[in-house]
Amino acid sequence: MILHLIQDSPEQSSALKACLRYATKQDCILLSGNGVNSLLKQTLRSQLSEYTCVALQEDVEARGLMGFLNDIKLVNYNEFVALSLTHDKVISW
Repeated sequence: MILHLIQDSPEQSSALKACLRYATKQDCILLSGNGVNSLLKQTLRSQLSEYTCVALQEDVEARGLMGFLNDIKLVNYNEFVALSLTHDKVISW
């Protein structure tokens, strides 16, 4: 199991698209920083729904997106660390 860490928005990089080509259903995709903006694009959100996808709560709050992301699991920094320890690898895209 791999934890895929996406830190950039789709406008900044193609990291999420590349990640989605290689991620498996057993993996987890964690959106942080500007990566949480990916959830505003319906096509990407639809693709992410096929995976275990979480977002860093502090980054969602900082961007004022709490009301838009009711169906996305939010994690705090402690939970982020726990996720990184429970997965075999962490790949930062």
